[in-house]
Amino acid sequence: MRVSAKADYAVRACAELAASPHGDPVAADVLAAGQGLPVSFVERILGDLRRAGIVASVRGRSGGYRLAREAGQITLAEVIRAVDGPLVTVRDVRPPSLAYEGSAAALLDVWVALRVSVREVLDQVTLESLVRGALPEHVRTMAASAGAWENP
Repeated sequence: MRVSAKADYAVRACAELAASPHGDPVAADVLAAGQGLPVSFVERILGDLRRAGIVASVRGRSGGYRLAREAGQITLAEVIRAVDGPLVTVRDVRPPSLAYEGSAAALLDVWVALRVSVREVLDQVTLESLVRGALPEHVRTMAASAGAWENP
């Protein structure tokens, strides 16, 4: 599985919004600077997030962007889906729509299991838990497992 720059930047921008005191609006350039991201890319991502109902734009002198809902109600999966579409696809097709035959027939079960595994993490981590560093126990356990930080 590959996490795109767009998805990474979207989650990081939303984390900045979730960390904003009192949910105050934050300008796109401030969000970008807070994470060292390119402003123009962040502005395009914010448009996608606004259309998905994850962020709201606030006009005016002290305008910018804020989360459209409480940070505890927005999962990382929602943010990623808003900018990249489905979490797991094979050749741009969702696993249940695929069919394999013969020696590769069991491959469909592998792709579906991968999707379940990704969902078990991204659907359970909210922006609030990310910003607070209070990740769900199963996510911390997975990250702490033997070999988790090694690149084979």
